[in-house]
Amino acid sequence: KSHAARTGYACTERNTAMNDHERNDFFYEMFHPSLARLGPGSEATTLRALDCIRAAMARDEPRRPATPLRILDLGCGTGPQSLVLARHLDGRILATDLQSANLEALRRRAEAQGVAEKIETRVHDMRTLEFPERSFDLIWSEGALFCMGFREGLARCRNWLSPGGFFAVSELCYLRPDAPPECRRYIEGAYPAITDVETNLSAMWECGYTVIDHFESPVTDWLDEFYNPLERRLNLLRERHAGDAERMDMIQGIQAEIDNYRQYSAYYGYEFFILRR
Repeated sequence: KSHAARTGYACTERNTAMNDHERNDFFYEMFHPSLARLGPGSEATTLRALDCIRAAMARDEPRRPATPLRILDLGCGTGPQSLVLARHLDGRILATDLQSANLEALRRRAEAQGVAEKIETRVHDMRTLEFPERSFDLIWSEGALFCMGFREGLARCRNWLSPGGFFAVSELCYLRPDAPPECRRYIEGAYPAITDVETNLSAMWECGYTVIDHFESPVTDWLDEFYNPLERRLNLLRERHAGDAERMDMIQGIQAEIDNYRQYSAYYGYEFFILRR
């Protein structure tokens, strides 16, 4: 669900002796559902985006029927944002992800937090997801929409939204125009579709959204919430697989991304967009 996932898949594809099943298994051993997050983010950032939406909903109150919201969490991972939505909104959440183990972790955490009855989980590849038009009042996707292709995802999600429905989505963006060449080479090698915030805003308008707000996710969402725990897991796996050159190469591919972000975090990161159909 993160830039690390993009790099991780690229890293696995460079290995040839391991079969596809082994590569896939080890990728998810690195990005294990025991991690609190599988991509950058935080409860504070989710709540900041949610507050924008709740404020707009409050302005609609005289015209909006008092019915539970129909919510889609697209590419939810282990669902930390699903849990926030469940605690703070009156609605039912459909949380989708490609990995059943991630959804099992979400269900356990939802049960522990007393919100399991508000969350339905479904294993699905978002690239092949289909819903009837106007199926949801709110769609949420933190760092995952790139799996569809960002612009294609914008268009498809708009069709799934009810008129006046909301879409909260974060995307990897250049934050400054002067990223050093070595930074650009790395990021564009991992995610060739990266562009700047203004280009993404233009795409949103062209796809039929109103932009309510947008903001940069803080560096702590990357380091404290995601990279530092992930790096500790990588260190454990280094000890476990010290004699395995291919797995060590995969680990190093993820470590290189962490190191690159620490050096160049001023130049790229997640921008969180709050949109309305």
